[in-house]
Amino acid sequence: MLYWLLFPLRDELGVFNVIRYPSFRIIGAAMTSLLICLIFGKKIIAWLKVWQHGVSNVREDTPEQHKKKSGTPSMGGIMILLALTASTLLWADPMNHFMWTTMAMTLGFGGIGFIDDYLKKKMKNSKGLAGKKKLVLQILLLSAGAFFLRHEIDTHLSLPFVALEKFNPDIGLWYVPFAFIVVMGTSHGVNLTDGLDGLAIGPSIVSAAVFGVLAYAAGSVLHDFNLAGYLKIPHIEGTNELAVYCAALAGAGMGFLWFNAYPAEVFMGDVGALAIGGGLGTVAVLTKNEFLSAIIHGLFLAETLSVMLQVGSYKWRNKKRIFKMAPLHHHFELSGWAEQKVVVRFWLVSIMFAMVALSTLKLR
Repeated sequence: MLYWLLFPLRDELGVFNVIRYPSFRIIGAAMTSLLICLIFGKKIIAWLKVWQHGVSNVREDTPEQHKKKSGTPSMGGIMILLALTASTLLWADPMNHFMWTTMAMTLGFGGIGFIDDYLKKKMKNSKGLAGKKKLVLQILLLSAGAFFLRHEIDTHLSLPFVALEKFNPDIGLWYVPFAFIVVMGTSHGVNLTDGLDGLAIGPSIVSAAVFGVLAYAAGSVLHDFNLAGYLKIPHIEGTNELAVYCAALAGAGMGFLWFNAYPAEVFMGDVGALAIGGGLGTVAVLTKNEFLSAIIHGLFLAETLSVMLQVGSYKWRNKKRIFKMAPLHHHFELSGWAEQKVVVRFWLVSIMFAMVALSTLKLR
């Protein structure tokens, strides 16, 4: 909204000309969402404690030592969504349809997560929203997004480490289910990773920062210099505004981590995990980084695959398990790693994946 309110005043006050630059608004978005979380975080946590009084927020399929965390309020993702929404709307160009689509997907997935969390907290013996119903709602949400962008969806594919002119096939209508898998896979990957204090939000901050760089590179033309063309990546006009969204998400993540770091004062819940994953997956699709997102989200992918392998092994190998417990972070916990060690080492792995992903901008 600042873009509408202040940029027209640039002739009277030249200082407002800086609003036109996404680079300035990126910094403003990150700082704003961070401050919103730090200022209002305690009040939101206090409200969640009252609302969820007497409800255990510890998942049943976790190591025994997690039982001591019972009583810690969940659904802290509401804090992230409030900060993210306010900051993005404040600093992004309100005429940018990529921003609105990404926000709609983020809040839509967050809404599905909220319903799931609400049923778990307020309905006795409820396991939340049934998996099939959750899947149907996600497909309907993504279908609405695809319809909104039906005239602008680029059905070409690009690969990391491969120059655009060397590989850019058009897969036509098959692109839609492929994009759905990218978004839903990312959303569920973040959700599965959210099992230890600070574990999911750390890599989410890293991913948001990397996608901020990619979105800015894909959408920016600097003084008639086509940055995307120079880097041999798809140029998509308008995606630089998604960098503002990514900055707001990173700032909100840092603010949430202030309260979610060990020992956590609040858990993210599905309302936060599904929303963050849905938003990051949408950015991956809109910036044409669908395959690169598998590297950026390598940690989330590993957690997802560990669950799939564990379930498959149990079912097809006469109840034999590959891991001591899935997702993967619980395996390392039961192997003797302290919770803080698992979290910090997983953060480091996430950062390494991010560095590999960024290196692809020059290795093409």
